[in-house]
Amino acid sequence: MRQTEISQNTKKALAESLKKFMKKKPFSKITVSELVTDCNINRKTFYYHFEDIYDLLKWMFEEEAINVIKHFDLLIDYEEAITFVMDYVEENDHIISCAYDSIGHEEMKRFFYTDFYGITSSIISQTEKRSHCTLSEDFRTFMTKFYTEAIAGIFMDWVKNHDTQDRQKTAEYLTKLLKSSITSVMQQQ
Repeated sequence: MRQTEISQNTKKALAESLKKFMKKKPFSKITVSELVTDCNINRKTFYYHFEDIYDLLKWMFEEEAINVIKHFDLLIDYEEAITFVMDYVEENDHIISCAYDSIGHEEMKRFFYTDFYGITSSIISQTEKRSHCTLSEDFRTFMTKFYTEAIAGIFMDWVKNHDTQDRQKTAEYLTKLLKSSITSVMQQQ
């Protein structure tokens, strides 16, 4: 096995261990010692791959959800990508809730902000090309921040309240707003 495969397998094992412990206790109570003992590795190996447990949690979310979304054709598959994220949240409710309850709304939102920013930036750039429009760098950055805040905020609200919110309507509303408003802004330039 190549070193990169071994490294990836180690990270996946740590992520699975983290999930297991998150089913049993709050995220803030999980220790690196528990994870490395469960995976039969040493602490140095953990810290070779991750700065701390938060870094492992972020990697796990990126690996399982965010990186998958990046492979969608986001100009065509907005709703499919949104639905994928919602499916992930529902399938991993205990993990998401555990992290949310331990680190809070704002920290969890900040956690995903960078990833959502990259995805939103990609959507805006692709729409810009498709619309044969050139935005100023300042305005493109402003739009990206605006939509990232909106998406992250709606997503975090849905994470906390998905038991009482209609997921289909939430996905539909987000899709409509993204498709129509970004395109509309481009047409006004």
